[in-house]
Amino acid sequence: MGNIHRFINGFKLFQQQLYGDNELLAAQLAKGQSPKTLVISCSDSRVDPALLMGCSPGDIFTVRNIANLVPPYELDNAYHGVSAALEYAVCFLKVEDIIVLGHSGCGGIEGLLLGADGNMVGEFVGRWVDIASDARDRAMARVAAGESNDLSCVCEQEAILTSLTNLQTFPWLKKRLLAGELDLHGWYFVIERGELSVYRPEAGRFEVLVEKHNF
Repeated sequence: MGNIHRFINGFKLFQQQLYGDNELLAAQLAKGQSPKTLVISCSDSRVDPALLMGCSPGDIFTVRNIANLVPPYELDNAYHGVSAALEYAVCFLKVEDIIVLGHSGCGGIEGLLLGADGNMVGEFVGRWVDIASDARDRAMARVAAGESNDLSCVCEQEAILTSLTNLQTFPWLKKRLLAGELDLHGWYFVIERGELSVYRPEAGRFEVLVEKHNF
């Protein structure tokens, strides 16, 4: 319960910074939002995209879920929270960039890999991360071929590619992508090194975008 008091004090600091020190920003935000970027990131407590990218309120529209996954486009009677947020960002906010932000040490990907051995995790997690079952299969094949000995890392990066592929199954997103009105980006954050990589389609691999922090 002690954390709650810390969070209240944190809100008071936020309140002072936004409403006391930056009244113009608060007035602008009250009129509505117009972010140009959607970030799809993991729910992991260590990977808050606004903190990682030094954002202010109103800078980014975010979708957070286990393992930063995007399901493929489906029209049925099920609930589609990620798809609804994606539709809102693309069709109504008209974002210009979508970043899929994955990270090292992802518990959702760990669950996906455990599922390969028949050990599905929880009532909902196992089914959710199975969205990236193709990423798991590609990762296992790459490790078996000797490309890497870090299955988790490879699978985390492959899952980002699965989300990027699934994004393009949404017809209204694909239309804006082909029209040059939207760009997709795959980012991978290595927590232990403070390093950020980006997927380069022309090279077919992730390359360092921001080098590791020098401790």
